[in-house]
Amino acid sequence: MEKKLQNKIALITGGSRGIGAAIARRFAKEGCHVAISFTSTKDKALALVEELEKHGVKALAIQADQANSAEVKDLVQKVGQHFGKIDILVNNAGMFVGGVIDDPNLNVEGLSRQFAVNVEGVFTTTHAAVPFMGDHGRIIIIGSVNGERMSAAGGANYAASKAALIGFTHGWARDLGPKNITVNLVQPGPIDTDMNPDGTEHAERSKKSVALGRYGTPDEIASAVAFLASQDASYITAATLTVDGGYLA
Repeated sequence: MEKKLQNKIALITGGSRGIGAAIARRFAKEGCHVAISFTSTKDKALALVEELEKHGVKALAIQADQANSAEVKDLVQKVGQHFGKIDILVNNAGMFVGGVIDDPNLNVEGLSRQFAVNVEGVFTTTHAAVPFMGDHGRIIIIGSVNGERMSAAGGANYAASKAALIGFTHGWARDLGPKNITVNLVQPGPIDTDMNPDGTEHAERSKKSVALGRYGTPDEIASAVAFLASQDASYITAATLTVDGGYLA
């Protein structure tokens, strides 16, 4: 079987679990060498590296807090120097903190950190990674359907952080087009992960808004990301690929 990412080098932020880990596994199966970042799940990250290497590729895990610009820059430098280049950057790391704006006890610190991870972390990682990219580089950002639709109270800050990624995608596609670097956004809908598990009351309510009537899987997001990272997507940039089972229909 043809491996569409053979000998490419990818950095996946927040790659130790959930959607990030699924992307790492898919990339490794496609022949791609993979670096992942993690914040606190060291055991999972190291176990995933061992798993990826069974596909005959090189893998690397580096601890970095996406809210800390110095750690993010150091992460990218280590990956770029270790592999010599970065062909694919997947900005996957993210977090969710809720809170309604009229709550006098609003978790302002948590919401500020959320914006630092979901927006500033994406900016810093991308800015640091571009010098390691040659022609035909790929930048793929993992957003959320909540960037276009927030169906419940308490998610405004999260929604705003994901909406900002739409602007990054369009603007960076213009900035980096002359370098033949594509920039695209994948917007997952309800996906079965640790952050949003299936089988809960919330999940059952969410499924009622999904045309296909079910939660998606991390592997289904990974398939979309692998496509955008491949040569098959060479003329696709500034695009938003929504993978939501019809949640936004």
